[in-house]
Amino acid sequence: MRQAQVGIIGGTGLGDTLLQQAGGEIVHVETPFGSPSSNPVIAKWEGVDVAFIARHGDGHRFNPSSVPYRANIWALKQLGVTAVIASGATGSLREDIKPGELVICDQVIDKTSGRTSTFFDEGVVAHVVFADPFCTNLRSLLIQAGEGLDAKVHHTGTYVCMEGPQFSTRAESNMHRQWGGDLIGMTCMPEAKLAREAELCYALVALPTDYDCWRPVDPSVAADDLLTEIMGNLQRASDNAIALIRRALGLIADLPGDCTCRNALKQALWTDPSRIDPTIRKRLEPLIGRHLADNTGHDTSQ
Repeated sequence: MRQAQVGIIGGTGLGDTLLQQAGGEIVHVETPFGSPSSNPVIAKWEGVDVAFIARHGDGHRFNPSSVPYRANIWALKQLGVTAVIASGATGSLREDIKPGELVICDQVIDKTSGRTSTFFDEGVVAHVVFADPFCTNLRSLLIQAGEGLDAKVHHTGTYVCMEGPQFSTRAESNMHRQWGGDLIGMTCMPEAKLAREAELCYALVALPTDYDCWRPVDPSVAADDLLTEIMGNLQRASDNAIALIRRALGLIADLPGDCTCRNALKQALWTDPSRIDPTIRKRLEPLIGRHLADNTGHDTSQ
């Protein structure tokens, strides 16, 4: 099967652009967690082999809670990907983060509740370090790529990930602002957690489309006109994100091979290897195999 170096997870529009600009090959990947949202498209973009997955599926068929996050991340891992650049539409919780701009997030507040957020939910216990939920090295490359871009790129931002699919109440939106949130969205989690467990460098480019409901809407603006404005903001932000990602791909060779993300499981596996069911061990081999080969696990008897 054809391999890729960088995974890109985002909206269908970004994938359409990739196909138009770089061509590509659709590949079929099955995982222990079912099929990914869409068949990955592998193409050479800016000299880099990339694998694209439409997070919500072809035709936007999966709502945020039903996205097969584990299958998506596993599929990219199976294709040889070592770094993932994700994008996603969000609402802005700050006046100075304007719709159509870009935010390279550095923190997350996870409010999701109905999603499986780990590969290790049966027979193996793993506790990965997640203080910095986005790869600092990949974020640095994206920040560097944003220099001189014809769009405002915010270098930090706290993403509040809610369950959805309904949007926030006004009280919730104001609470998120008081918490220190800068953006509100529905898809960052558990995607980033799973990428860390899969030892992939993962960074997110957020695309603000509106100001969420904390900011009053001009009552004279018709609902249809407001929707048109939001869709226009999304298109502008998507175009900016594509330009940013293309620049970042040109720098991807500078991503350190010894990034801590790529060894996230080294001290995280707490289960005695001798107690792992062979069937489970075989299923999780792509993630844990190299660590169990010379690691007897943590001594939890103290």
